[in-house]
Amino acid sequence: MNFKFKTSVASAVTFALMASTAFAGTLVINTDTSDPAPKAAFEQLIKDFEAENSDITVKWNLFDHEGYKTSIRNFLTADAPDLANWYAGNRMLPYVNAGLFEPVDDVWASAGLNDTLASASASMTIDGKKWGVPYTYYNWGVYYRKDIFENLGIGIPKTWDDFKAAGATLNANGVKPITIGSKYLWTAGGVFDYMNLRTNGYDFHMALTKGEVSWTDDRVKATFANWKELVDAGFFIDNHAALSWQEALAPMVQGDAAMYVMGNFAVAPLREAGLSDDQLGFFQFPQINPNIDMAEEAPTDTIHIPANAKNKVDAKKFLAFLGRADVQTKINATLGQLPINKNSSVSDDKFLQAGMSMLSSTTGGIAQFFDRDAPAEMAQAGMEGFQEFMVKPERLDAILKRLEKVRTRVYK
Repeated sequence: MNFKFKTSVASAVTFALMASTAFAGTLVINTDTSDPAPKAAFEQLIKDFEAENSDITVKWNLFDHEGYKTSIRNFLTADAPDLANWYAGNRMLPYVNAGLFEPVDDVWASAGLNDTLASASASMTIDGKKWGVPYTYYNWGVYYRKDIFENLGIGIPKTWDDFKAAGATLNANGVKPITIGSKYLWTAGGVFDYMNLRTNGYDFHMALTKGEVSWTDDRVKATFANWKELVDAGFFIDNHAALSWQEALAPMVQGDAAMYVMGNFAVAPLREAGLSDDQLGFFQFPQINPNIDMAEEAPTDTIHIPANAKNKVDAKKFLAFLGRADVQTKINATLGQLPINKNSSVSDDKFLQAGMSMLSSTTGGIAQFFDRDAPAEMAQAGMEGFQEFMVKPERLDAILKRLEKVRTRVYK
């Protein structure tokens, strides 16, 4: 699908690095934002950009998700647009390593993004350079039955000991601490990410998903040792391997489980199932290792300038525009997600407010989720191993040896 936008309102949008350049023309943007909310958000974004840049016409090529994934490397190589959307962290690494993305440190510096987008700085940086501009993310964390916690006198856990004590109290009162549906594997990936981020920190986690660390490393084993404490203490609901993430909502709604390690997209179905905001709460996954900064899980969508782009001047204008607080406020109101600019605002929804507060103050880094940060084959093998470990923790050594074999093959 192809969209062309003409401008009707003119105003000057410049920043220092472009002040001496007067390049006008067509700006080509490729995206896979074809679902209704992202499509509407980008439609408005482009119109607003054109309204401030009357000499620029945007040509928008809209792909479906699967078509985009199979086409992106080809069009970046052969017929590059001026801008293309993708994802932060290790998901952009192959295109950076292949020389297909342009570094945009000048945009970050001139538009003040090193300050306003600081929470996502680490996930946009490879080899000391910034490779795009992030515009939206959504938080993960622990959603919980606030009413059950209050009835049992449980406070919000801040530390690992607090968390384990809360689980013991819940189990003693016939409530499973955590619901999860690992049938489709990725939910176990989310739990692993938090266990590893809290045990070893962001840099180690990124090194592991980049294939730079052995799966039999003692630090990886330490992550699983912490996770095993929860498994052995009966933290997780029974038969979770047979449930989807949606089916695992039911124990929480029914009061049979009290917590869910999940993304913010779970809030709407929990509300639809009958939980009120008085019953439902959110907290940051607790600290395990006090010697590392608290990193968070927040899949981040980004826009990049291909190295072979023809109109990099106007592309940089668009990225500076995209990084602005008012622009990110508007686009995320349509997306129902969180802006990255710390000066943006979000709706009065308490869960969006909580997520914004947590992510905008994060100093430990933003991970992208295991199946984004690791290559597809490694991600699949890893998540299969995580699910197996949760069911049969005694198989850990065999699981880690198997994952190490996959690592040596995948990262050659």
